[in-house]
Amino acid sequence: MKARLGVVGVGWWATFNHIPTIQAGEDAEIVALCDLDGERLRLVGEKFGIAALYTDIGKMLAAENLDGVMVSTPHIAHTGPAIAALEAGCHVLVEKPMATSASDGHAIAEAARKAGREVLVPTGMNFTPFTQKAAEMVEEGRIGQVRHAVCQMGSALDDLFSGEPMLETSDHLFRPPASTWADPEKAGGYAWGQMSHSLAWLFYVSGLRFQSIYCMANLSKTGVDFYDAAIARATNGATISLSGSASVPKQVGMHMDIRIYGTEGMLFFDSERARLELRRLDGDDEIVPLVQGETDYDGELPVKVFAALCAGKDVLNASNAENGAAVTEAIAGLYRSVETGQLALIEEHIQ
Repeated sequence: MKARLGVVGVGWWATFNHIPTIQAGEDAEIVALCDLDGERLRLVGEKFGIAALYTDIGKMLAAENLDGVMVSTPHIAHTGPAIAALEAGCHVLVEKPMATSASDGHAIAEAARKAGREVLVPTGMNFTPFTQKAAEMVEEGRIGQVRHAVCQMGSALDDLFSGEPMLETSDHLFRPPASTWADPEKAGGYAWGQMSHSLAWLFYVSGLRFQSIYCMANLSKTGVDFYDAAIARATNGATISLSGSASVPKQVGMHMDIRIYGTEGMLFFDSERARLELRRLDGDDEIVPLVQGETDYDGELPVKVFAALCAGKDVLNASNAENGAAVTEAIAGLYRSVETGQLALIEEHIQ
């Protein structure tokens, strides 16, 4: 029997990626949609053949006996639906960033623990076999104790973070709204919108968590961060250098370049060149064979994992609520540092 899923927020990414991916799979079916915009609900329901339409998530949760809920609302509206669905006994996929304040991130993680349910944040690179291999290398101590990391990401989204229509979405049912991506009052900006991917990978593979962060940024014409340059210290004392850029040419696309340095060696990951390498001080290196294109971003992958999770299959959740909370508190600290010009301490804003 297929798992029963509901979707909250039926905008661009839900209709382009989430709903089609579930409908093409065998593990789950979408039985209900929820959105504050009644006309959009009607349009999406007709397009995808989904009859149960709600403008109130409480009514949907009470009526539909759901196994899982996919939250695809704007960034600033993730927390309420995610917690409501968890309290109703559902597993939850909540889009990245999981939340936009450290306290909300920890509230979602706590709700998941209390409910005994999983939260999956679809930072797709985390769910790849090569990422699992990288995490195992670090967990097994192949690079020793992690002491430093470099985490760089670039995206071809000059238009999106400038409040302009995203070029490659011209033929989509909906387009990404500037109110989500390019409004500084609504958690727009590159760190929330994209560095949530690279930080999720770094935290999952390295096991690090930030203690403090200092960041400088340059802004787009709408006032959101377009470029970010930061340094951070982890709770184990390790140092981290972070970088983000929104202005990669479209023909190049998104790329992540992450290097993790330890007391016994280092790990390279470069998505653009399809490279994952372990280099050890004793020369006992390991190069993971990858082919060009294998490290391209796959938005369907975490959705398929979520469907399998809701269907009761044994899956690895490589971007869970704890990872999402770590990402949220780190980026919230990054923005506090940009605003104040001072070092931001993470633990001061967790509660």
